[in-house]
Amino acid sequence: MKKLLLAASIAVACSSLQTAVANTSSFKADVADMASEIEPQVIKWRRHFHQHPELSNREFETAKTIAKYLTELGLDVQTGIAKTGVVAVLDSGKPGPVVALRADIDGLPVTEATGLPFESKVKAVHEGKDVGVMHACGHDTHIAMLMGAAKILTEKKDQLTGKVKFIFQPAEEGAPRGEVGGAEVMVKEGVLKNPDVDVIFGLHISSGQDVGTVEYKEEGIMAAVDPYRIVIKGQQSHGAYPWLSADPIVSAAQVIMGLQTIVSREVKLIDSAAVVTVGMINGGNRSNIIPSEVELVGTIRSLNPDIREHIHEAVHRKATNIAASMNTTAEVTLPLDYSYPITYNDPKLMQTMLPTLVATAGEGNAVATKAVTGAEDFSFFQEKVPGLYLFVGGKSRDIPEDEAPGHHTPEFKIDESGMKLGVKLLTNLTFDYMQMN
Repeated sequence: MKKLLLAASIAVACSSLQTAVANTSSFKADVADMASEIEPQVIKWRRHFHQHPELSNREFETAKTIAKYLTELGLDVQTGIAKTGVVAVLDSGKPGPVVALRADIDGLPVTEATGLPFESKVKAVHEGKDVGVMHACGHDTHIAMLMGAAKILTEKKDQLTGKVKFIFQPAEEGAPRGEVGGAEVMVKEGVLKNPDVDVIFGLHISSGQDVGTVEYKEEGIMAAVDPYRIVIKGQQSHGAYPWLSADPIVSAAQVIMGLQTIVSREVKLIDSAAVVTVGMINGGNRSNIIPSEVELVGTIRSLNPDIREHIHEAVHRKATNIAASMNTTAEVTLPLDYSYPITYNDPKLMQTMLPTLVATAGEGNAVATKAVTGAEDFSFFQEKVPGLYLFVGGKSRDIPEDEAPGHHTPEFKIDESGMKLGVKLLTNLTFDYMQMN
């Protein structure tokens, strides 16, 4: 009898598993068809946002367009989060996890030079200067892909469990000087609460990565960013009599060289990459005057929390001790005005969702990648809940990688056919996570 009961239990379990697999396969097939059907609309959305970009914390019309569409889908929509952010919730009406999907929505102070029919002609004022405005990092595609996923998930609502939270985030490129914004502010304003988010997924299109591919990495995939300022103070004198000075310019030169030894001599680079860059030097106003102070401004990038902590200590140590050896002083401000954590892909979640990446992109098109020292404020979401951040290809396969236009440049462009995979990934990641939880 026990053997019969065990056999019956196994049969039921196998039947349930087969049904789940069949349901998942059917769902993905439907998603693939639907993504193809709405691809022209996704491209149309992308071109609209590309032609009408707005700078960080100024995404007013962008937010209105997004909110209007999400409302038409019948979703519960909130606006004005972190100033211009839009959040919508899809409730399946059944118990289950809350899955968040995020897209960033801001453009950059870059004058476009692509020659596209929908090239941006928008002008704005950025930090007191007249600038062109361009979606030079692909955020227009991120908006369009998430709107596409929202449409499919809404239409497939009866097959979902739990809730989906669509997060359209402003100011990923950094709030204007004197303001706050972006993911950090959204988190502080409760975007991951009510309903409480269990997991979050985000995508970034890549102009140097082949269309049809998705790149992933466990743990740190993008670096923490920590801007810093060092003010070196000395004694001013006539340039003809340097022995009367405590020269902050010479001291600054020594400090700059010393900072370069932090990574090259103190960081175990076989474990994790890191960068210490000085990007700006301010000091002096005449050729024959040694000034009283010099300002250095730079950035630190790191992919390991322990290394990040060590670099912070070392910047203070190098700057103050080298300055003291030159009879000057160094005041270090670190971080300077903002700081992003490491964009960290939860290893357990990555392993769990990897089959979804492979099934969606196709065998050989889900590619393990190396970390990059660029930064992303998606990391603020990942500090609170497990999350995955992935790169989706936006380069035509007939363009050599070294000829692809770079992000944040006037020539930046992508192959719009790459967006379809992004739509499918956002949708399938949501469905599969719900099925497993």
